[in-house]
Amino acid sequence: MKRAELILLGITAIWGFTFPAMKVSLAYLPPILFLAYRFGIASLLMLLVFRGRVLKRESVKEGFVLGITLFFGHGFQIVGLKYTTASNSAFITSLYVVFTPFIAYFLLHDRLKPKDAVSLGIALTGLYLISGASLNFNYGDLLTVLCALSFAFQIVLVQRFGERDYLSLAFWQIFWNFLFSLGFALAFEKFTVPGKAMPWLGILYTSLFATVLAFTLQVRYQRETKAHRAALIYSAEPIFGHISSLITIGEVLSLKGYAGALLILTAIWNELTSSP
Repeated sequence: MKRAELILLGITAIWGFTFPAMKVSLAYLPPILFLAYRFGIASLLMLLVFRGRVLKRESVKEGFVLGITLFFGHGFQIVGLKYTTASNSAFITSLYVVFTPFIAYFLLHDRLKPKDAVSLGIALTGLYLISGASLNFNYGDLLTVLCALSFAFQIVLVQRFGERDYLSLAFWQIFWNFLFSLGFALAFEKFTVPGKAMPWLGILYTSLFATVLAFTLQVRYQRETKAHRAALIYSAEPIFGHISSLITIGEVLSLKGYAGALLILTAIWNELTSSP
């Protein structure tokens, strides 16, 4: 694994620990307002640290497009977290690994392989089990599937916009996400300033580490590998997510849930072995 890919793996671990952090914070804050705090603070931190380096106009349009994918991805994810477990959210979010080759086919004209269809079938079976082995899917799980689709678009588009300045591109996608989240929260949610330390810990962890650090490193180093290989590295996220949820909030899956999680990981491994 190249140095850039090791850095992407470190980002994945950081993202994995956001699941319990967000789950706990939802007891104190509406979901999209949480995102507004997270990405607002992250935008401010990037401006303070990097100043004018992040304000390049040539990245505004691409950052806007990436900001849309992040808004839908994080929005579907955090609202879904209200109705499902942090572990379920982590494993279902990882479906973006299986979705990425199909998005790359349409946007980048990357070649699809038979294994991609097999992986999708295995992953959907895993989704069925982790959601309770019923066709009456949990609402939160369904929203998290839409989150996975949105993140698949984001991964492919980061690859497509790879020639842009990475600091500026990272800032604009975060800033646009903040504006979309703030607008939605002010229109549809009750504005609240957290009065306890717990939600602020979640906000600060996700702002500083999972947003400023992680997204800046993502757009800097993902360009040094292929989109599908980046998605495969990110596939370790549900493992980190489940371990952190088990350690911090004591979440344990049912037997069907673990069977579904195993199938999702099998689908991801099938994609890994099909990669050049």
